[in-house]
Amino acid sequence: MKKIAAGTLLTGILLASCTPKSSAVSPAGPAVSTAEQMAQGKVIFENSCGKCHKLPDPTAHTSVQWVGIMNSMAPKAKLNDAQHQWVYDYIVSVKK
Repeated sequence: MKKIAAGTLLTGILLASCTPKSSAVSPAGPAVSTAEQMAQGKVIFENSCGKCHKLPDPTAHTSVQWVGIMNSMAPKAKLNDAQHQWVYDYIVSVKK
């Protein structure tokens, strides 16, 4: 009985650790942000991302790849969910 409880607990912990810590950006479909918010996203991208490393070329990755990159880097840049979405929408809009 203890093994079943321990296995259930371990499974729950593993599932919880795999969930995103903040809301994920949408990898497909139209931009959620307004033009003004995407302009702010550009400023955040240039200032926050450029503070620590060379700015990546927005066209170097697909929108799906940018989801992973943004989900990884947004916490390091201390972006809130709205800023996260604005930067993502700006980046994928550059490709168009």
